[in-house]
Amino acid sequence: MVIGICTLELYLPGMNSLKDKRSVIKSVTARLNREFNVSAAEVGLNDVWQSSTVGVAVVTTAAAHAEQMLENVVSWLERHRPDVEIVDYRIETVHL
Repeated sequence: MVIGICTLELYLPGMNSLKDKRSVIKSVTARLNREFNVSAAEVGLNDVWQSSTVGVAVVTTAAAHAEQMLENVVSWLERHRPDVEIVDYRIETVHL
């Protein structure tokens, strides 16, 4: 079993409150779950209006498959969510 983990550092310009930010993050994480069948959640910078750390995880049988799925998540986010800027991301795999 392989667990793929992607940590996304996001910049959310134009957010004026935590309520605005949480609305965007909730939309992003729900859409990633529907589109890619991955688990996604805000895992850091919870109280900062214009920044967020989102974690995405997938369980599969091959490291290459996990990495490709997570690269697809990053690409999709860049193409379909212009309101969310990816500052940095890291992909890693854990073999169990």
